[in-house]
Amino acid sequence: MPHILIVGANGQLGQALAARFASSAKLTCWTRPRYDIADPSIATAVAAARPDVLINAAAWTDVDGAEDAPNFAFAVNALGPKYLAEACAQCGAALVQISTNEVFAGVEGRFYHEYEQTAPGSVYARSKAAGEHAAASVLDRLYIVRVAWLYGAGGSNFPAKISAAADRHGALRVVSDEYGNPTCASDVAAAIAQLVETQRFGVYHFVNEGFASRYDWAVELMRLTERESLPVTPICAHDWPRKTAPPPHAVLVNQAGAALGITLPHWRDALRKHVRTEYKRYIGS
Repeated sequence: MPHILIVGANGQLGQALAARFASSAKLTCWTRPRYDIADPSIATAVAAARPDVLINAAAWTDVDGAEDAPNFAFAVNALGPKYLAEACAQCGAALVQISTNEVFAGVEGRFYHEYEQTAPGSVYARSKAAGEHAAASVLDRLYIVRVAWLYGAGGSNFPAKISAAADRHGALRVVSDEYGNPTCASDVAAAIAQLVETQRFGVYHFVNEGFASRYDWAVELMRLTERESLPVTPICAHDWPRKTAPPPHAVLVNQAGAALGITLPHWRDALRKHVRTEYKRYIGS
């Protein structure tokens, strides 16, 4: 069995990865605070563990908070991958570095393939792009896996927050001019499991098929949770002020993975399956 080391194993993707590899690999799961990828000593710990594959699911994900704490965001999202890549180079492991659709500018009408030029805007996006470059600068055995609008079981994510807001307010106002790929963590985990068996290193976009606006996503969630009558009002992004302006159309295309036979279900099908497992939690939000 291969030795899989998951860093950031307590996040929604980390938990999905642990579940996926539980029966098919020797599995090691690391979490903070004991294992902090922003600490250079993480490289020594990884080299000592000698995994065959290290999956970095740890990240600073507070997009707006990164604007106020850029040094911390870059420490985790840029220096962290560098330390992990250096350790992998030392012990001969492969690294799966999880990245984001926000490394692209998100120009209206564009659909982004794996090898297009990145143009990150926010501090968070720049830190994630820096992490991609840092890992690639020291390691050949590297998979960069970009995901978008990720959600998973038990996580604090868009479906959970929208369900809670629906119960709290009895109505929703949701941005209708920001588009992406709603993507289920369990589908990403399954795709990564397929990918590491190929040893075809490179950049991949693992997102559920199709794309949607935040409004589309919320409306579908209300339908699946039998709340179709609840009013959902579309609004513009500028009506929902934030410290950062997310890329308005950072829709990813899975071309490289599909060429290897790795595809993910349509986002509506994935959300339907997810809601079946989380139904009681969402209804009781």
